[in-house]
Amino acid sequence: MYDFIEGIVASLDSNSVVICNNGIGYKVFTPNPYVFKENCTERVYLYNYIREDENSLYGFKTLEERELFLKLIGVKGLGPKVALPILATGTVSGVIDAIDRENLLYLKKFPKVGEKLAKQIILDLKGKLVSKTNEPEADEELVSVLMSLGYKTNDIKRVIKEVDNSLSIEEQVKQALKLLLK
Repeated sequence: MYDFIEGIVASLDSNSVVICNNGIGYKVFTPNPYVFKENCTERVYLYNYIREDENSLYGFKTLEERELFLKLIGVKGLGPKVALPILATGTVSGVIDAIDRENLLYLKKFPKVGEKLAKQIILDLKGKLVSKTNEPEADEELVSVLMSLGYKTNDIKRVIKEVDNSLSIEEQVKQALKLLLK
């Protein structure tokens, strides 16, 4: 099994990056390709998914993302094509928190995750995940409001750290919007 690849990011598209290493271009599917910088040397943590009709590389910016991905694909009925969008639209700590709190609404917001699969995720993973990141706990309601206003997850993640959590939700939204419009 591959652990990581380090090379120059040759190209990016909506769901993958191509990493050039020793003259070979490796297409790596990733939750958010835009966290990698094109034409720069990057380290991508890998998972090699091999099946009878598929041999794909999945890559992650952090080890925590990869660990959560591996736990998610271990859930009955949840493969890499469902796990990847979960990581793309949710934070590692947010997904872990939703599982531990049995928050079905949060889990059902992800593409291809219905009530049955959300319950299976909770059943299989509750209490088995620990967030190793130092990400501040993002207020789910604030993130939801900003996403409904059309802001992208990366932009929200960038400003959410600066929002004062002690404020009311209305004040948090106002503060986040000011930061987003800078």
